[in-house]
Amino acid sequence: MNKNFPHTSNATPPPTLLPVMQRVKTVYILWFEYYKKLDKTHKYTLGQKIDNLFIEIIEAISIATFLDKTEKQPWVRLSIRKLDTIKILLMILWETKSLDDKKYIHISQPINEIGKMLGGWNGQLTKQNSPV
Repeated sequence: MNKNFPHTSNATPPPTLLPVMQRVKTVYILWFEYYKKLDKTHKYTLGQKIDNLFIEIIEAISIATFLDKTEKQPWVRLSIRKLDTIKILLMILWETKSLDDKKYIHISQPINEIGKMLGGWNGQLTKQNSPV
């Protein structure tokens, strides 16, 4: 038994995730810590919306992962749109002082990296799906 996770054994390897999914999961965990401490004025509005968008991105990437190459792109593009919405909502939280400078920078940098990863995936799919 692993002492950090008593329900798992040391013989069981962790599941392998796509790098972009691993990054989204890591940023979501960071967001969740911030979300729990948000002031009530934004926790149940912007905070809840951002939380839902993160979950929808995880779902869309999961769906895209198991589809044929020709069917992945709409899900990747959906993830990009939802991530862009998160960026704007986080900016609003920061501008209204619901998220301090340090937290805003700390979460914005990996979100921008995820955006680049999704953009690269989308570009790769565009090349793969275009007629030669």
